[in-house]
Amino acid sequence: MKYISIIFSVAALILVGVIFFSQDREISKLRKQVEAAKSGSGSSGGALNFKIAYFDLDTLQDRYEFMKDVKNEAVDRENAMNQDLARRDRENQQQVEEWRKKGNTMTQAEVEEANQKLQTMQQDFANHKQDLEQNLYKFEEDKRTKIRKAIEDFIKEYNKGKNFAYIIAYDNANSIIYNKDTLYNITNDLVNGLNADYKKTK
Repeated sequence: MKYISIIFSVAALILVGVIFFSQDREISKLRKQVEAAKSGSGSSGGALNFKIAYFDLDTLQDRYEFMKDVKNEAVDRENAMNQDLARRDRENQQQVEEWRKKGNTMTQAEVEEANQKLQTMQQDFANHKQDLEQNLYKFEEDKRTKIRKAIEDFIKEYNKGKNFAYIIAYDNANSIIYNKDTLYNITNDLVNGLNADYKKTK
């Protein structure tokens, strides 16, 4: 399960950045707009003229069916991978044990042949393990891309009638937001909309 925890940690970090612009650039722009508003250079005579919304990333991960399905499928794939590797390792160990039992009865030629086979077995196992891990990573990468795209597409459509200047992913562990007005919490809208869209594709 170590790969899954790493993969979903990466996924969580990626989703924190699911906003219209990179967070660093957003923060810089926000500061400039606030400074402009304070100095009276804003278009509304000093009042802030933009709205910011946010969504709770933890809630999204818990309730977005697509993300839950991906996580479950990834767990199943990793379990299948580990079972396959364990089976191959047992087969290799059985072969090694057979050679050990023969011990001193083996000729020099048989010993050399066994050593060559052992090296081949080890290399084949390592290559197979690498292939499985790469396939699992590719699966996760593809799904992360689709999840990110689904969120971005929904937010763009959702915001057409809302006109939020910024929509930020809020994460208790990594967020820099210290105060939140629940009036601008769009988490439920996001979850419900994404699940409705996902249901249509299943």
